[in-house]
Amino acid sequence: MKHLKLFILLLLSLPAAAQTIIKPDAGIKQMVDEISSKNIEATIRKLVTFKSRHTLSDTSSKTTGSGAARNWIKAEMEKYATLSSGRMTVQFDTFTQPKGTRIDKPVKLKNVLAILKGTDPTDTRVYIVSGHYDSRINDVMDANGVEPGANDDASGTALSMELARVMAKRSFPATIIFATVVGEEQGLYGSANLAKRAKAENWNVDAMLNNDIVGNTHGMETDLKDNRSVRVFSDGIPTNATDKQVAALKSLGGENDSPSRELARYAKETGERYVDQLDVKLIYRRDRYLRGGDHLPFLEQGFSAVRFTEMNEDFNRQHQNIRTENGVDYGDLPDFVDFNYVQKVARMNLSVLANLASAPARPQNVGIITSDLTNKTKLTWEAPATGKKPAGYYVLMRETTSAFWERKFYVTDTTTTLAYSKDNYFFAVQAVDADGHESLPVFPKPIR
Repeated sequence: MKHLKLFILLLLSLPAAAQTIIKPDAGIKQMVDEISSKNIEATIRKLVTFKSRHTLSDTSSKTTGSGAARNWIKAEMEKYATLSSGRMTVQFDTFTQPKGTRIDKPVKLKNVLAILKGTDPTDTRVYIVSGHYDSRINDVMDANGVEPGANDDASGTALSMELARVMAKRSFPATIIFATVVGEEQGLYGSANLAKRAKAENWNVDAMLNNDIVGNTHGMETDLKDNRSVRVFSDGIPTNATDKQVAALKSLGGENDSPSRELARYAKETGERYVDQLDVKLIYRRDRYLRGGDHLPFLEQGFSAVRFTEMNEDFNRQHQNIRTENGVDYGDLPDFVDFNYVQKVARMNLSVLANLASAPARPQNVGIITSDLTNKTKLTWEAPATGKKPAGYYVLMRETTSAFWERKFYVTDTTTTLAYSKDNYFFAVQAVDADGHESLPVFPKPIR
């Protein structure tokens, strides 16, 4: 909460015009409050009843296997869509995965997508929130065992579904896709298909939020219980950056200012603004050691994407056959999920999605003037090319050693000069509307 307090103090020091811009949105706060831990628990427990959601499990049964699970998810999403006045549509994202690593034969796979269409026809932005519904146990090729996958990743699936339930009743200028994907445990196949589809169909994906393993609050090696911290993983050097782009970032000291890292900072500031007793921890890595999640294919396609994961994992619960050995319980069962914690993480996701989808698009062609030797900083940019016109812009500033944006300067023009040296600080620019919804920040490029 230290950074939130700093943020509030900075707001009090800003001009009156800025104070009327930065404020929590009462409608978003109401949506945040509607996220139900009981609904999340019911969804997780229902997903566990399908016995196995392994990517290669049975698809013909109506009660067990991945086929029954995906049909149930789709049917639930369709119930939510009935409250959207036609804005939400639900579909299978179907593809055939050829034989390969952890796939012993070609198989038809299906992601489930609930698409809440944006109301502004001039706003092309798309936001994606995702969890994976497949599960596994010790043997990654065992498609017929009891594979509950309550935390990994029924928790992320339930989160995406709960957001769809709450947000279907509302409208946003931009489009939001609530995804539950398949094939994560076998090789990120569902998210890879979705990311490639987004690229091929020219979706303007402004941000992708991956939620994977977001339900445990007890560390495996200790008695530590942490029900307020959630990690957000983000890459520094963009995954798809060319050698020339990498060299340019290094020359600017911009290794910590990739679009995905700005998304992570945005999630921290916005999530902690709307959700009490929550600390969003920035982790400067694409993902954990020896692991990889469904945000990675989106990074590979050039989209901004992050992964949310619980703070302290219990590896006795992940990818384990259900058993008891030497008094230790193994297996990913729902009784070991903290549903109130999943609720917190879901509320954080909702606050981020709702603010982004309501905000103006990012400012374009953000630049920092480097043609003169001066101890001031001149920034210039252009208004968003599509969507609603911003009420103004925030110029963000921080020390080069700081992980967080420390000051915000509100301006209404598309250029500004600050009495701070460009050599001593980092800057970014974000668009904001009259209700305080902020776009993602954009790190400037040098202009001679």
